[in-house]
Amino acid sequence: MKIKVRVSHDQDTKYASLICKKIHESAKIRGTGISKKDPEYIKSKMISGNAVIAFFDGKLAGFSYLEIYQNKEFVVNSGLIVFPEFRKQGLAKIIKIEIFKLSRKKYPNSKIFSITTSHPVIRINTELGFKPVAFSELTQSEDFWKGCKSCANFDILTRNKRKMCLCTGLLYNPKDSNKQKNIDYLIPGDKIVLAYSGGLDTSYCLKYLLQEGYEVHTVIINTGGFKEEELKKIQERALNIGAISHKTIDAIEEYYQNCIKYLIFGNILKNNTYPLSVSSERIFQAIKIAKYSTNIKAKAIAHGSTGAGNDQIRFDIAFQIICPEKITFSPIRDLKISRKEEIDYLRNSGVYNICLDQAKYSINKGIWGTSIGGKETLSSFNDFPDEAYPTKLRRRKSENLELEFEKGELVGVNREKGKAIKNIIKIEKIASEFAIGRGIHIGDTILGIKGRVAFEASAAIIIIKAHHLLEKHILTKWQLYWKEQLSNWYGMLLHEAQYLDPVMRDIEMFLSSTQERLTGTVHIILYPYRFHLVGIKSKFDLMDSNMAQYGEMNHAWTAEDVKGFTKILSNQMKMYHNLNKKEE
Repeated sequence: MKIKVRVSHDQDTKYASLICKKIHESAKIRGTGISKKDPEYIKSKMISGNAVIAFFDGKLAGFSYLEIYQNKEFVVNSGLIVFPEFRKQGLAKIIKIEIFKLSRKKYPNSKIFSITTSHPVIRINTELGFKPVAFSELTQSEDFWKGCKSCANFDILTRNKRKMCLCTGLLYNPKDSNKQKNIDYLIPGDKIVLAYSGGLDTSYCLKYLLQEGYEVHTVIINTGGFKEEELKKIQERALNIGAISHKTIDAIEEYYQNCIKYLIFGNILKNNTYPLSVSSERIFQAIKIAKYSTNIKAKAIAHGSTGAGNDQIRFDIAFQIICPEKITFSPIRDLKISRKEEIDYLRNSGVYNICLDQAKYSINKGIWGTSIGGKETLSSFNDFPDEAYPTKLRRRKSENLELEFEKGELVGVNREKGKAIKNIIKIEKIASEFAIGRGIHIGDTILGIKGRVAFEASAAIIIIKAHHLLEKHILTKWQLYWKEQLSNWYGMLLHEAQYLDPVMRDIEMFLSSTQERLTGTVHIILYPYRFHLVGIKSKFDLMDSNMAQYGEMNHAWTAEDVKGFTKILSNQMKMYHNLNKKEE
C-alpha cells in the first residue's frame, strides 16, 4: 500500500471530469451535499495549485480544493472526495490535513472554514483546531453561497435565511491564539528516523511503524561497548524487519572528549554509586540522531523509550533544541505498551530473529558501562541474579594494575601508552574478568519517582577511584572541596538532560583547570569482585614536601608557632563558651 497526496498541477487536469463525476455520484448516494461541480472550474484550481490530489498505489483516489473570499479574509476547504473503492483507508484524513496545510501555507492570516454533513470530516476538522460556529461567522460572500444552489438541501438553507442547514459550519481562526493548536501530523509514507539498538523495544517500534505505513530509516549511534560483528547483526536485524536503510554512526571519541573526560575529572558517581553509564551517553546519541534526521530530511524521529524512564526526556529535549521542526514519536510510551505485549506483537508479526527468551532483561551497553533492567529491579528487595550480568567471573587469582595519568587524562595502562579510549577498553577487558564494577543503583528519576537499575562498569569505577586517589595527593583542600560541589552538580545536570545548558561548559572549564598538575601513576590490585588502591607516584605529590611528615616530624614551624596558631584559631569558640558560662 502506497498513498501519495500532493499539491495539484496543470498535468492533473485530465482527471477533472472523473473527479466531478465522483463528487456527483457521492452526493446522490448520500442525498446531501453539493451535487454538481464544473470540470473547468476544477481544472482552474489544479492549474493554480489550489488543490490537492491523492493516489493509492498509483491510482487516482481522492481530491480537495480551496477557495478564497472577502479579499483573503476567508479560505474554504471544499470538494473533499474519496473514491468509494479507496475508503476506510484513512485517506480522507490525509487529504484534509494536506489541504489544511496548503491553506495555512498560502494564506497564513486567513480564517479557514468548511461546511459538511460528514461526521468523520467534522471530527478531523476538530482535531485540526476548527470549532463549530454559526453560519453568520463564516464568509458572507454571495459567490460562496451561490455554490449551494446545486445542493439537494438548498431550500432548507433559504427557508432558514442562511442561518442554518443540515451542514455544520467549522472555522479555524489563526488569530485565536488561546484555541489554536500547533498542527503537525504524520501520514503514511512520511520518512521517520528510528533510534535503533536492535533490542526488544526498538525492534517493536520498527515493526509497528512499518505496519503503520511509514518509511522508516534506522540509525544506531555507537558510543562504545559494541563489537564490529554486533553492529553488523543489528544492521541485519533492522533490514530484515523492513527498515528502508540502516546507518551506524561512530561517536566514541566525541563522547569521550565532550563527556567521559569530565566525568573522570569530576570523579562523578551518582549517589556515590553509579558512573552515569547510560544517562551520559543518551544526549550525544540524541544530538547525532537529530543531525542525521536533518541530513536525510526526515519528518519525524522515533525512539523506544517507555513513559516511566529518564531516556524519553533526554531524547525529547535534545530533539526540541537541535531540530524543533521535527515530530518526536515514541510508540511504546505513547501507546503504553508492556514488554509482554511487545513480545507477543513481534511473535504475531513473524519477527523471530530477536531472542525472546532473553527479552526479560533490558541491556544498554556502552564504553562507560552497561546498565541492566529486569523484574528484580522493579522492586526494592530482590537481588540481581549473577547470570543476568553480561560478563562473568573468569579470573580468581589477583593481578596488579598500573594506571598513568597526565593532566587528569588516562594515558597509559601497565606502562603501555595509548589513547584514552583504547585505555578504557583495555581496563574493561582486564577487570571485567574479575566481575569488578557490578552494582545496583537506586536514584531519583527526572520524573520524580525512584528508580532501581543494575549495572557493571569495571573500567569506569576503577578509573574514577584511581583518579580520585591521585587528586587527594596533589590538589589542595579547597580545590578538592569545590570540585566535589561542582562535580555533584555536573553529574546531576547531565543525568537530568541539562547537558546543553551553558552552565555545563562553565563547570567543564573549572574542572579542566584543576587538572593542570594531575600527573602520576596509581597502583591497584585486582581481586574477584573487588579491587584495592595501593598508592600513587607523582612529582606533584604534596606528601613529598620537606616541610613535615604527618604524625612524625615537622621542619617548617616550631612548637611555639603551633601554640600561637591554636590560640588564635580557637578565639571565637572560646568567646562563645565563655558567654555560656556567664549565663550559668
